[in-house]
Amino acid sequence: MNAIEKVRNTSPVEDTTKGPAVGRIVSVTGSQAIALVFHRPDASKKPKAEQPEMGTLLKVDTPISVVLCLVSALSAPAPSDEEGEVELWIAEIELVGELFKNEHGVPESFRRGVMAYPGLGDLIYKCSHEELQKAYSWDNEETITVGKIHQDQSINAVVKVNDMLGKHFAVLGSTGTGKSCSTALLLRQILDKNPEGHVVLIDPHNEYTKCFGNMSEVISVNELQLPFWFLTFEEIVEVLVGDRRGKDKEIEILADLIPMAKARYANAKRGGRLGMRTSDNANFSVDAPLPYRISDIMDLLNEHMGRLEMKNYIGPYKALKARIEAVTSDVRYSFMFGSTTVQDQMAAILGRLFRIPVNGKPITIIEMTGLPSEVINVAVSVIARMAFDFALWSGGKVPITIVCEEAHRYIPADDRLGFEPTKRSLAKIAKEGRKYGVSLGVISQRPSELDSTILSQCNTLFVLRMANDIDQKIVLSAISDAASSLLEFLPSLGTGECIVFGDGVTLPVRMRFDRLKEEFLPCSSTAKFTESWREVIGDNEAFLEAVVQRWRAAGTPTANVSGDQKIAEALPMEEELSEQSVAVPDVPVMQVPNEEPVSAETVPPRPMERPAEMVQVQNKGPIASALEEKQRIRDALRSKSRFFK
Repeated sequence: MNAIEKVRNTSPVEDTTKGPAVGRIVSVTGSQAIALVFHRPDASKKPKAEQPEMGTLLKVDTPISVVLCLVSALSAPAPSDEEGEVELWIAEIELVGELFKNEHGVPESFRRGVMAYPGLGDLIYKCSHEELQKAYSWDNEETITVGKIHQDQSINAVVKVNDMLGKHFAVLGSTGTGKSCSTALLLRQILDKNPEGHVVLIDPHNEYTKCFGNMSEVISVNELQLPFWFLTFEEIVEVLVGDRRGKDKEIEILADLIPMAKARYANAKRGGRLGMRTSDNANFSVDAPLPYRISDIMDLLNEHMGRLEMKNYIGPYKALKARIEAVTSDVRYSFMFGSTTVQDQMAAILGRLFRIPVNGKPITIIEMTGLPSEVINVAVSVIARMAFDFALWSGGKVPITIVCEEAHRYIPADDRLGFEPTKRSLAKIAKEGRKYGVSLGVISQRPSELDSTILSQCNTLFVLRMANDIDQKIVLSAISDAASSLLEFLPSLGTGECIVFGDGVTLPVRMRFDRLKEEFLPCSSTAKFTESWREVIGDNEAFLEAVVQRWRAAGTPTANVSGDQKIAEALPMEEELSEQSVAVPDVPVMQVPNEEPVSAETVPPRPMERPAEMVQVQNKGPIASALEEKQRIRDALRSKSRFFK
């Protein structure tokens, strides 16, 4: 009797407690098995719910447990030529977990992995609603509900918060698949249950401002404060020196001068005379986050250059000095060098950044729209490294989550791209953060461009629709679950649908996220071209002037692109501007005036620490600069009077 005849003589076994069997085990190998699916000529007339489907959960009864199996493939090795004839149907299944039975033989607790393997000939059944509920969904203080599972829309998709955050997570998917909405939903659900949380969200496109309502502390580019003395030596070298090749001497000079500058500042704070030499340089580490001033670095450079007799040795000093002047006058780095004074406000900055105290705002959103990649990289590097160091020195008493949107921009797979300290800071969190209470969230549309080491440390993956083969392979390599065959569904997932793998869920599951309320949706919707192109813009001149104002405002230290009103506030009245434009100090560019005594409370402004606009005015001489500044102000006010009336 051949296989087809055997199938023809095989009938589904009916069990009043389990329902009809859908097949029987014919092969078991490790975590996988093959089942012969019961099939009769009238099977096509049966309800679809009675037939096994791709991705559905089946069960095999054993003496000590109910083994759960995920359908990974269906095939008919010997298809029939005519309708109605019996075919051989095969189901490939993966053994993913067990529901252990109590003393009464009732399945209760779920556990991943399999201890009691099914045997040949064991019958396979579809899981009941109660069994699916026990496997996928439960409710306690450590879980959140984020959607519904695909197999049974009445069952909630539940995520274990401690496992998701403690072992890092990633949200991956192509553009327009719902990554931003999914991320906002996950964070909202977590913070609704944990209102004293500490989350920092890096937002390079200003998408998330309205997602959290009054729960968020929004820090725009102009409000961001990360003083340069927060940086470690490696970070400050990347900023002030740049490419290290052939610049060993400049790096050596900087390593010598920074401790000396810290000693000068500390001496001034103790009441000593500013600029006074001190022999306590050895007490100051080059990496310690202690305040110092760029002007002291410049003074020390001048002093060293004055003592050099051989002109051949002056080159590295001049190169370093020119680079420092260029960076400190760059408005893009105003969040580091823009302050007119250097004050030790580290505790206040950390408190606002990491929400200590929370004060009803458990999440900090750092908006970075308009900043170039290299500046964003520096900011992310400092924030990530400070989060780790803060957790380390606080003994892990305040767990912090860093969520990186568009993560492929600053942790790229290509070693030639990005900012190396950023990669190291985030990699350190990914590898060691769990021990100290620092977790990482990676959001990206291009997994293939992400650093594979960091992605592999994310133990919970929310994977939305993804059609690119290379991206799919990268995700597959980062998944250790036996149910990795679910990735075959990726190209066909709908918007808002995802497959979840890892420690944050009991089982790999295909699910659909719940939809956020309209007022909490991120500003990431796809542009409606046809709708916009059917409408007339209106006052074209006013519209273009408004765009130009916003555009230009993004390149000034006082910029804020959040609205017309704030742009208007950034332009003071004519009398005030005129007074400021006349008050131009008559100091040559390379000349550093004598220091004045410093009180213990504040440090007076130094020429090198004036805003970048003042530095640029200095370079042109006081009279010419004042006239040029007046003309610029007149033009700005003229534009303002036409548009903002």
